[in-house]
Amino acid sequence: MGGQGRGPVTEDTGEMSRVAGDAPELMYRPPTWPAVRRLAVVTSLATWLWLAGAIVVEVTASLSLQAAVESPGWYALVVAGYLTAFVCLSRVLRGGMAIGVAYGIWGASGVALTAVMAAVLFGQSLTGVTVVGLVLVIAGVLLVELGSQRAHAARARGDAA
Repeated sequence: MGGQGRGPVTEDTGEMSRVAGDAPELMYRPPTWPAVRRLAVVTSLATWLWLAGAIVVEVTASLSLQAAVESPGWYALVVAGYLTAFVCLSRVLRGGMAIGVAYGIWGASGVALTAVMAAVLFGQSLTGVTVVGLVLVIAGVLLVELGSQRAHAARARGDAA
């Protein structure tokens, strides 16, 4: 803690510190230690993990829908999978990811993985044109993500996007 007469507090302690000056005010200075910066990365990683979970359960639900055509018992997994996917997606949004980015990645990844897994599990065709279409969808989502990151960086600098 800083004391009277020693000048302004310059260290980031994450504690209440006495600010030198005319009035004995207390000022909170949030910590900027490397551990705190790593925590921000972990939060971002958690958001991406929620998104990955949403994708996996949505693909599982979609594939179960195909399986339910032959055996209606699979409908239970369809309902549980879609509900879980939306819960995971809401956690992604709560983590701060923009809806356009989250939904774009979720949708494009879901389409691509469902198409590939349907070919593997159910023998559905995966033509060259289909593969090109999937690549274009994924490229489009990556461009949306890149644009979103640039807009966020510009907003953080105070520029108009």
